[in-house]
Amino acid sequence: MSTTDQRWFHRRGALARGGWESVVDERTPDWEHTGIRVAEIAPGTTLELSDIGIERIVVPLSGSFDIVHTADGAATTTHLTGRASVFDGPTDVLYLSSDSTARLTGEGRVAIATSPTTVVKPSRRIPAAETPIELRGAGASSRQVHNFGTPLALDAARLIVCEVITPAENWSSYPPHKHDEHVPGRESRLEEIYYFEAAPVAGADAVGDAAFGMFSTYSSPAGEIDINAMVRSGDIALVPYGYHGPAVAAPGYDLYYLNVMAGPDPEREWLISDDPAHAWVRDTWKGQQIDSRLPFGNETEGQQ
Repeated sequence: MSTTDQRWFHRRGALARGGWESVVDERTPDWEHTGIRVAEIAPGTTLELSDIGIERIVVPLSGSFDIVHTADGAATTTHLTGRASVFDGPTDVLYLSSDSTARLTGEGRVAIATSPTTVVKPSRRIPAAETPIELRGAGASSRQVHNFGTPLALDAARLIVCEVITPAENWSSYPPHKHDEHVPGRESRLEEIYYFEAAPVAGADAVGDAAFGMFSTYSSPAGEIDINAMVRSGDIALVPYGYHGPAVAAPGYDLYYLNVMAGPDPEREWLISDDPAHAWVRDTWKGQQIDSRLPFGNETEGQQ
């Protein structure tokens, strides 16, 4: 019988701390390389990012934000126009160097991807129009990936960040795969965070809070893990090791997740190994078309 591992799966609000709805960082048990902060910001509210030695990517989930970020005594204000929701295409994001502190204001919902590092890379705003959009898979395994924080798109120290939109009834993070061994040129060690949102398909007569998807992980030689969960907006899964996937969008509901990755390997790269029992599924995509519902949103520049 399968169970959901309570160390690695957390419902919305279960990780609340210091005005943030959810916080994962070095104080999270058995967690080291990655972090995330999620908050709902109301007008007049200010959220502080006061620690240095942490690189960050500010990702508007909905709404718009102003970030005053300071390094070496010099302050810069960056405006992120954002978007109506995570299902409205890519957003502009802000990479913050590890020597920066910041103050956030605005209105909406925001996620901050984090990783501790002593390496200082320059802060950079990445406009939505410059975000590489990848349509991955085919048929019922079609999904849309926004690669604003991957090695080819961003010069970061450790962070690898992207977001994935899976249309209703489709599967993503599939075939199940892992990245928990250092095998040069084949596989890299990366902790991974999944932050989820779900919503009724456009035009549906449904209650938004009822929207859900499914997510699974299971063990590999690197460690024991077992998550089989109905996921809703605001839920967080931590993947320290093991095979992860699929993430499945239920009929009637689209599924989104933000992936935050970093690890101890000397190279910043995303190298995965499929579960050998399911790797053959990739061959079935040959000759199939990408789901015609993709891409989501109107921003298609930079599509790959």
